[in-house]
Order: sequence, then C-alpha cells, then structure tokens
Amino acid sequence: MIYYVIIGIYLIGLLLIGFSKSDSIKNQEDFAVAGRSLSPWILVGTMAATWMGTGSVLGNAGKTFEIGAAGFLLPIGGMLGVLALTKIAGKARASEKLTVPEIIGSRFGDVAMILSVIALLTAYLVIVSYQFNAGGAVIYTIFHDNLGSNLSLDQATIIAALFIVAYTVLAGLLSVAYTDVANGILMITCFIIALPILFFQAGGFDGMTMNFESKGMPNNMSLFGVLSFRDVINFTLPSFLLILGDANMYQRFFASESVKSAKKATFYLFFAIVILESLIIANAWISSSMINDIAKESHVLIYAAYNFLPPIVGAVMLATIIGIIISTADSFLLVPTTILINDIYLKYSNKQYSDKMIVTLSRLLVLLLGFFSYWVSRMFAADTTIFEKALYAFTIYGTAITPTLLAAFFWDKATKYGAICSIISGIVATVYFGNQWSLDEAVIPALAISSSALVLVSLIKK
Repeated sequence: MIYYVIIGIYLIGLLLIGFSKSDSIKNQEDFAVAGRSLSPWILVGTMAATWMGTGSVLGNAGKTFEIGAAGFLLPIGGMLGVLALTKIAGKARASEKLTVPEIIGSRFGDVAMILSVIALLTAYLVIVSYQFNAGGAVIYTIFHDNLGSNLSLDQATIIAALFIVAYTVLAGLLSVAYTDVANGILMITCFIIALPILFFQAGGFDGMTMNFESKGMPNNMSLFGVLSFRDVINFTLPSFLLILGDANMYQRFFASESVKSAKKATFYLFFAIVILESLIIANAWISSSMINDIAKESHVLIYAAYNFLPPIVGAVMLATIIGIIISTADSFLLVPTTILINDIYLKYSNKQYSDKMIVTLSRLLVLLLGFFSYWVSRMFAADTTIFEKALYAFTIYGTAITPTLLAAFFWDKATKYGAICSIISGIVATVYFGNQWSLDEAVIPALAISSSALVLVSLIKK
C-alpha cells in the first residue's frame, strides 16, 4: 500500500505543478525555454535530471547487470562531454536562438537545417519511445503482483505514455524545470540511503564475489575484467557525442537568465553527474549480485527497489525513477516540438499567428509526437534492451549533428556543402554499419565518415 500512496502523491503533485504553471505560458518562448528565466541552480537540476534519465537509470544500470564493476566505465563519455560543454554554454546562450537546427541553419543554410531536423527527430523519437517502455516497467512492477493478469506490460506502457504526454502538454519546460530540482535531490538521497542497505544484504564484497562466482560471472568484480578497450570506446563515445550536441542541453542554455548563468550551471553539472552516475552504477552492481533471474536486465534498479529495500525507501526510489523518466521524456518531446514549430512551420508559412495559437499548435504537436513515439516503441524487437536503443539514438545524433554543430561555433572554414554531406553521411553510415555489424560497433566508422565529409568537402569547395 505504501508504494501506491507515495507514488500517487508524487504524480498528483506533478500534475498540480503542471496545472499551476500552465497559465504562465503566454508564448512560444515561455513554453520552449521557460521565458529565458532559469537561474544557475535551477539549470543544474534540470540539466542533470534530463541527462540522468532512462539511459542511466535503466540503460547503464541494465548493462551493469551484465558486465558488473566495468559499468563504472560507462558514464565516462557523458562526464567528459559535460567538461567540453563548459566551453560551449556561453556561446550557445549568447546566440539568442531557440533550437540547435536554428544555429546550424543560420550558419550553413536551410538544407543543412532541414537535414539536422530529420536526424534529430529520428534520434529523439527513439529516445522518447524507451522512456515510455521504462515508465511502463515501473508501473508493471508495482501493480502486477496485486492486479495479476489484469495489467499487462503493454497496458502499463500505454498508461505511462499517456501521463508523460499529458504532463508535457500542460506547461512545457516551465513545469519540468522546477520539479527537476526536487527530483535530483530525492534521487541523490535515495541512492545514498540504498547503497549501504544493499551492500549489507549482499554480504559485502565477499558475499558479492561468492554470488557472482555462483552465477558463473566472476569477472563482474573486476573493473577491467569484462570490457576490452574497444568496447569502452564503442560504449562511451556515443554519449560523449550526444551531450556535446544534445539539443536538450542547448535548450537549457537558451533558457538561462544570462550567459554567466549558463557557464556556471554547466561547471557544476559535471560534479552532479559524477556523483549521480557513480551512485546509480554502484547500486545496480551490488543489486545484480543478488539477482539470479530477471525478465529484463534493464529493470535491475526497479527490481531492487521493490524487493530489497525497506518499503518506504523503495517507494521513494521508484517515485524518483518515475520522475526522472517523465522529465527526460518531457524534454525529448519538447525539443522536436519547438523545432518543428519554430524552424519549419513558422519559417515556411506565410500566415501570421498569435502567441496563443502558437502555444496551442505546440501542445497539439506534443500529442502527435507522443503517438509516433509509442509507435516507434512497438517497432523495436521485444528483446532489444534500453541500452541498445539508447546507443542507436545517441550514435545517429552524435555522428550526424554534433560535428556540424561544433563547426558552426569553432571552425570558420566549414561550408554549407561540408555540413550537408556530414549530416547525410552520419545518418547513412550509422544505419548501414548498425545493420551490417552491430550498434555498438557503428559509432567509430560513422563518426570518421561524417567528420571526414565535413572537413574534406569544406576544404575542396573552398
């Protein structure tokens, strides 16, 4: 019963915040970038909650279930990417743009901008789709034991998708930015409390060693016992590339109250991510030593919260996981919505619309993209893990958009022809090598091809 009470209170609280903020949405800038009003500490909270989403709580945690202590290597790409972002945040905020494709378009023209929109939509709809899957997994875990066959995993996923879309429609970034701060504090607190509890239940390092050996996974106690150097590059490079060009992060920069605030928030974000990612991996690693059979590896933290922790701690952790899922999905729905309205519809439409009508169109588009994201979630094979889906989306975005975006900021010799070839080759190479080899082996050749196209075509055209 305590699970229902705490999670119910939490979800109702989110909806009330959404309703309270909905009246504050007067125009597209309010809906998309919170009226450019966010302070540094609010920015840190919302950026951390957005990045530390399902890819971390379920993706990296699920991979840790498989590879053990080597899971601590998985977040390195994101951490290094945030360090690099500290040099970009100020430039992005000073541009006074609303979207990443707008930055690319202003430098390389409309064709490059439209191609970047296509790449972004492809990646982001995949990311939203597995947020729905993750939310459904939490709901199913909590209610299945009591409702039995009356609730299937598919039905739980539909419920999660409907709630996520409804929450996004209400107030956009303005509502989620402030709840993200509370989510971040709750998340850190829960994982800190859970860590010694799980460690004690596992029997300490000796108990974990015995458990892994009995499962035939003795190397899971070693940091370098499972992954090769190439594996580490293949698993960490996509997240590094994504965060460097992630439109969600740039949307937060655009929402900052000033250039100084954007720089300051990004600096503190690095430390927040180091702490949170390490706590997530540690809890997943310890929990995985005690689990002999689980339907989905990515559900390891959900399983641990429900089965290994005291009910009140487990319930708060599950509520926090739900909050992080909602925050991430909200962000990845808002970005393509803003792009399609701002960079496509308003740019190429001759009609004049009031601020109220633009906000209404944005909300309707969130509903439409939510439907497509659910359809995408049904397209993936049932045995495709969240880690694999994240890797696919990160690679497409990172190889198609990030090189061109960085060139827009830092390389004066880049041309529109180089940008166009880079974006196209990044998409094509990711899809080709992902099908011919595997998703985790596609990033290096795809990045090499995309970057080479950018440089060579730019220099030749010059």
